[in-house]
Amino acid sequence: MDKNQKSEVTQEVVELLKKSTAVYLTDYSGINVEDLSKIRREFRKEGVTYKVIKNTLFKRAIDEVGGYEKLDGHLKGMIGYAFNADNPSAPAKIIKKYFDEKQKLPLVACYIDSAFYDGSQLNVLATMPSKPEIIAGILGSLNAPVSGVVGAVNAVIRDLVSVIDEISKQKAA
Repeated sequence: MDKNQKSEVTQEVVELLKKSTAVYLTDYSGINVEDLSKIRREFRKEGVTYKVIKNTLFKRAIDEVGGYEKLDGHLKGMIGYAFNADNPSAPAKIIKKYFDEKQKLPLVACYIDSAFYDGSQLNVLATMPSKPEIIAGILGSLNAPVSGVVGAVNAVIRDLVSVIDEISKQKAA
């Protein structure tokens, strides 16, 4: 790879990093081409870009963008990079599914927004709700019957009265 190609790859990674809300690093060692192609198809279905990039070029890109310092120690071996802008939990779900099936493609580390997670937190990341699930939950809450809102307000008032009652009992004693 000549200097211009390296520069192009680095700039492509910089653009991916700037657009992404989530960056996942996986260890793809021991995975055959057929399985890697299958994984990439799964990623594409979810809008995830999965690339195999030289670690030194990725290091240059994160140095240029900034904010990914904790990944430096994880850029060893055969690392694949998953970038996602829309649904930060989608890559974790795909990685976990494949890891559970084949015991390959472990999560090395990731950044979601500006939060760093190491590979041991894959199960937590994979159970995070997706953006559409969060929106559906909020809309469901907004569409809940008004009696639920009234009940919640009454509960707060009831709790407040209980606290005031307890304070008055303590001062009387």
